[in-house]
Amino acid sequence: MRKLFFAAAAIPLFAAAALAQNASPPSGDAGPASTPPGSMQNQPATGRATTAVDVPSKGPSFIQVPDTAMLTGNVVGLDVYNSQNNDVGKIHDVVLGPDQSVKGYILSVGGFLGMGTHYVAVDPGAVAITYDDSNKTWRAAMNASKDQLKAAPEFKYDGRWSASRS
Repeated sequence: MRKLFFAAAAIPLFAAAALAQNASPPSGDAGPASTPPGSMQNQPATGRATTAVDVPSKGPSFIQVPDTAMLTGNVVGLDVYNSQNNDVGKIHDVVLGPDQSVKGYILSVGGFLGMGTHYVAVDPGAVAITYDDSNKTWRAAMNASKDQLKAAPEFKYDGRWSASRS
C-alpha cells in the first residue's frame, strides 16, 4: 500500500519535470536568432556573459607530456615526510604564477578531521617530489618538522583564492 501511495505522489513531480523540459521560450523571445547585433551573444548556462577577451585567439596547441612530468593530480594529496620519516603535512594545493609555472605548494599542517588545520605556503624547491617506479607511488619530502610548519605564517583561503570556479 505504501509503495502505491509513493508512486501516486511521484507522478505529478515527473510530469512537471517533463513539461518544464519541453517548455518553449516566453512569447516575444525567439531565442538567439532575435538577439540584436552588438549585444552579448555568448551566454553560458550560468547567465554570465563571455567576451572574446576571455578566450585566447590562438587555437589549440597539443603537447607531448614527458615521462618525467608531474601532474597536479598526482601531487595534491601527497603526505609530506621529513628526514626522520615523520608525516609533517599534506600537499593541499599548487600555487601557479602568472606565467603558469609552479611557484609553491600549500601544505595543510595539523588538525584532525579538518578541524584546526593550518595552511602554509612553501617554496617548491623546499619539497622534493619523487616517483618510485618499482612501487608505482609518489612521495614528497622536506627538511622541516611539524612544529616548524605549524609556526610558519598561515596562508588563508580568502579573496580570489576562495572564489568558486566557473
